[in-house]
Amino acid sequence: MGPRPSALCKQAAAVLAAALLVVGGAGCTGEPRPPDPTPTVPDRAAAFALLEAFSDRMIGEGAPAVLIDVRYGGKAWTHAAGVRNLETREPATASDPVRVGGITESLVAVSVLKLMAEGKLGLDDPVSRYLPEFGSVLHPPGPVTVRQLLTHESGLPDFTDPLLASGPWEQVTARRVSLEQQLALSATVPWEPRLARIFNYSRTNYAALALIVERLRGQDIAQVLATDTARPLELGATRLGGPGLPGMVHGYVTVGGARLDASMPEWQAEAPSSGAVSTLPEVNRFYAALLKGELLPPDSVTAMKGGYLEYYGFALRRWNNTCNNRFYYGLPGDTDGYGTIAMTSEDGNTQLAMAVAYPPEPPTLGVNPLISEIQEVAQDALNSLC
Repeated sequence: MGPRPSALCKQAAAVLAAALLVVGGAGCTGEPRPPDPTPTVPDRAAAFALLEAFSDRMIGEGAPAVLIDVRYGGKAWTHAAGVRNLETREPATASDPVRVGGITESLVAVSVLKLMAEGKLGLDDPVSRYLPEFGSVLHPPGPVTVRQLLTHESGLPDFTDPLLASGPWEQVTARRVSLEQQLALSATVPWEPRLARIFNYSRTNYAALALIVERLRGQDIAQVLATDTARPLELGATRLGGPGLPGMVHGYVTVGGARLDASMPEWQAEAPSSGAVSTLPEVNRFYAALLKGELLPPDSVTAMKGGYLEYYGFALRRWNNTCNNRFYYGLPGDTDGYGTIAMTSEDGNTQLAMAVAYPPEPPTLGVNPLISEIQEVAQDALNSLC
């Protein structure tokens, strides 16, 4: 918004005009007041050009597909480039299903917070209250609470390290790994004691949370996520496990020089840390509903956001919103073959979700560096919309 005349100037002009009327200065009308400056117009064309340029570069570097879904001011802007499948070469669309990686954790956290709101679970309760075998299987160096699982501050070792080290990628990822097996794999890695609880990402945290949810609900985690979120919001493509969806964008990795399809790995069929499939419009719908209070009570939404000095709460990360000096909330999702980002303003009205089927590369236990660039581009584009 551009500068406006000060209140004092306006008052002075009004006093002068009244005085002229009183003394009858018939021929003196004074200079007309200049019009207010035109409000600054958001440079939306620049925001969309930034996203399209990033998409063009990704496709040029070998990405099979790039999908984008932006919501702002009651409007939508979408973009799709590339193909659904490198074999069939069918063009991708902005509403095609993709693997959303870590965004799965936000869905699980909602189900945990629903149990808390119903009085069936306490965030500061020990995990062993709900999983009696937790101590005997994992041998934690000290008490672990549900809250520490949600915030990745438990120190629990990541089960994917021993899993992916147990054999060739194409064989390991073709095996279904139950929640109990995920915890057992984690137990093969020493759990190092720490003086202070700090953020240390581990997929096993959400395996334990999903197992707690299953025990308290009497259903498997895929059914609970459908009951708590997908069905109420009519998210027809959002699911954990199950067969591949029609029109799905395929992600790929390279192993030993061969290109392998990573779109439906069996080991992620029951992975509450990274296994969900969705579409970008449905991802945006989910985060908008969450932040608008359609899924949880206000105090639970506040808890999910985390403290003011924390960049990560309960499966919600935040980024700076320079439009109002507040924050965007959401999560990045990085998994074999795919990178996804979802950012939503606090009021749920401005959103960007982007998915990239990565240029095929060898799988790694580390984070693909492209996910950081995807986040930066998304944040810059959102901050250009205001």
